[in-house]
Amino acid sequence: MTLLERSARYIDEGIHEGQQSVQPMDGSFHEIADGIALVCAFSHIWSVAADEGLVVIDTSLPGFAPGARDHLRRWKDHPVHTIVYTHGHVDHVGGAGVFVEEAREQGRPAPRVLAHEDVERRFDRYDLTSGYNQVINRRQFGDGPFADLFDGEWVRPQTTYSTTLDVEVGSTSMRLIHAQGETDDHTFVWVPQSRALFAGDLFIWFFPNAGNPQKVQRYPAEWAAALRRMIELRPALLLPAHGLPIEGEGRIATVLDDVATALEGLVADTLEMMNAGARLDDIIHQVRVPDDLLAKPYLRPNYDEPEFVVRNIWRLYGGWYDGNPAHLKPAPDGAVAAEVAGLAGGASALAARAVELSEMGELRLACHLAEWAAQAAPDDPAVIEQRAEVYRQRRSQEQSLMSRGIYNEAAKT
Repeated sequence: MTLLERSARYIDEGIHEGQQSVQPMDGSFHEIADGIALVCAFSHIWSVAADEGLVVIDTSLPGFAPGARDHLRRWKDHPVHTIVYTHGHVDHVGGAGVFVEEAREQGRPAPRVLAHEDVERRFDRYDLTSGYNQVINRRQFGDGPFADLFDGEWVRPQTTYSTTLDVEVGSTSMRLIHAQGETDDHTFVWVPQSRALFAGDLFIWFFPNAGNPQKVQRYPAEWAAALRRMIELRPALLLPAHGLPIEGEGRIATVLDDVATALEGLVADTLEMMNAGARLDDIIHQVRVPDDLLAKPYLRPNYDEPEFVVRNIWRLYGGWYDGNPAHLKPAPDGAVAAEVAGLAGGASALAARAVELSEMGELRLACHLAEWAAQAAPDDPAVIEQRAEVYRQRRSQEQSLMSRGIYNEAAKT
């Protein structure tokens, strides 16, 4: 079964067979259509064969790029003429140096690199926060593909644009279109001759990464608008940077509409409650995405989740104050923990109750008590172990990668 056949089956029949079935990352090569090839990677490497050379759309992480380079050499005896970054995340730009080095070894000009103008500012910000980015990526993904990647060795774009950029590579035309969504620097690429749309991370076969609690602002309303603009292009092929390619105008319109609808609903419901004066605590426990949408095989919250998106909507429109006046200028966490522990009869009593609550399935509440207990008695091994047990239980019940990563780290400390 081809990747296109697999995606059609999942979408048309509503089948979900697990994360690995929709997220191929094995380094395999696939010619998806005439002159369009895919190397499956942590973030896919796409290529369009043009008269003057190959156009590579995203370059994945450094570890995946050499294999992709070799696949492309065997596919077409053409040099890499142009690289397009769909955005500046390291899993989309990290492998570019492999293609630059290949050109140097062959004694030809380096590929030209195209991106939105905000990619440059992203690289500058990464240089300022390299340590922090390594910490959060290890927390989110473990010690694997993201270790030591924020070292400032960026292949920066030579050509940037603001709104749209029309590109010609021989007889192949493509349009780069800016969008805000997961990032402020996103590009999707439209190739009208083949009606192929390279979506980058605007469609990822998971619930949209619009709420990541450890990273900078996302843009849910703008993301939904970009998806609707993509529908208007009437693509016959949707080629994302993560997950399976999709074929068929109607099928593509359906999945993009579903994602846009989910985001629009979160934005509308959150803003309605904000405008009525609700606190963030009320909103995150009331605003929901309909279950029938979350059941779609391409909208499962296995990476990000709607609750985090609600927080990002609040941050975008309302700032960081959550409506609770005690949180405006709070006491240190440790001081609050010590006071609560004293009222409860000691940290051991708090920790024991936290374990009881976790066994009852009240994991949200259990985490509060376990955290207070550990902060009130940081040198008590029994309390620390009970805290770890609560977080192990919490991790086992979570669906999204982001939640599991944070709770897994909490269970270790």
